[in-house]
Amino acid sequence: MISLEPEVSRQLAVLRRGAAEIVPEEELAHKIRRSLASGRPLRVKLGLDPTAPDIHLGHTVVLHKLRQFQELGHHVIIIIGDFTGRIGDPTGKSETRRQLSEEEVLANAETYKQQIFKILDPAKTEIAFNSTWLKKLTFAEVIELAAKITVARMLERDDFAKRYREGRPISVHEFFYPLMQGYDSVALQADVELGGTDQKFNLLMGRHLQREYGQEPQVALMMPILVGLDGVQKMSKSLGNYIGINEPPAEMYGKVMSLPDELMLTYFELVTPLSLEEVEAVRRGLAAGELHPRDAKMYLAREIVKFYHGQEAAYEAEAEFRRVFQEKDMPSDMPEMVVAEDSVWLPRLLVRAGLASSTSEARRLIVQGAVKVGGSRVTDPEAEIAITPGMVLQAGKRKFVRLRRQD
Repeated sequence: MISLEPEVSRQLAVLRRGAAEIVPEEELAHKIRRSLASGRPLRVKLGLDPTAPDIHLGHTVVLHKLRQFQELGHHVIIIIGDFTGRIGDPTGKSETRRQLSEEEVLANAETYKQQIFKILDPAKTEIAFNSTWLKKLTFAEVIELAAKITVARMLERDDFAKRYREGRPISVHEFFYPLMQGYDSVALQADVELGGTDQKFNLLMGRHLQREYGQEPQVALMMPILVGLDGVQKMSKSLGNYIGINEPPAEMYGKVMSLPDELMLTYFELVTPLSLEEVEAVRRGLAAGELHPRDAKMYLAREIVKFYHGQEAAYEAEAEFRRVFQEKDMPSDMPEMVVAEDSVWLPRLLVRAGLASSTSEARRLIVQGAVKVGGSRVTDPEAEIAITPGMVLQAGKRKFVRLRRQD
């Protein structure tokens, strides 16, 4: 009889990759072993509340792990939280979230579906809406669900506990968010649920409720929160330290190249489809001094752009990066702005050109030395710029606008 253990070990090695915590790992090994023996794929769940439909690389960490489950032959279920999304996940929030309308939730859900299939195989992905089962619960069933957890247990959550201590309001309906997410696991009889480390309470709630309803509890697999381009804070659009998966290839490539060297291996591991062996080869090359960090980062940028835009786009983005930043040339294609005045206050010009969101941000960029006019750095935030046709305005390393006089 052929032993299943080599394949169990192989799958565990793939699934451990980059994972912050697996609760408990021995149960995952048991479930994989049983799956191989029976031929029944594991049912692997990820819940998405469609409240912010523009996905960046930070969101893709769990999606790449789901892709690995798919490649190992398991069944992936994406739950679009059209019902839970009307409440909003209170995780990490200091106040009650605004409830979304059904129209907002469904519009965001469609955008999410378009983006996740840049990573997941649509033929191997089941999409479910949790309103399918949650809105059918009677009030008696909701009371039965709520009776399975204590208020003390709910207040173990850091965000609830902090708000309670500080006297900030906690609406009763917010307690139902983790209950509903956990009930999703009951409804789908999930074997594994994925989430970020900030979702641990919600994932363990799924385990608890499955036991309460007489099911075998799911394994909770938690992935780390991706640090953004600043090397300090988690990747976030509001912090501006993000890489969006729909960004143009050259922009995406340039942003990866601005990543701190110490984060490269984490990005290789968490947000690329490279194999364990390929990532380890990069790690060894850097440690031995055989691979220059710049070359490793260009490899990373090329792989990320290739994954979302294709190989040709990746090579074009790399060529553009070399030309602009290594050869100190201007981009071959840049937006143009028509200016009627003979001279314009520089902060106002930056805002009109779309290179700064406000004059205060523009002033900050100027003082930091991040602004060039006609190739010359300008550091005076009160500067009046005399407009000449063809003049190039630059903010930071990647943003250029060519000025043109009105005819």
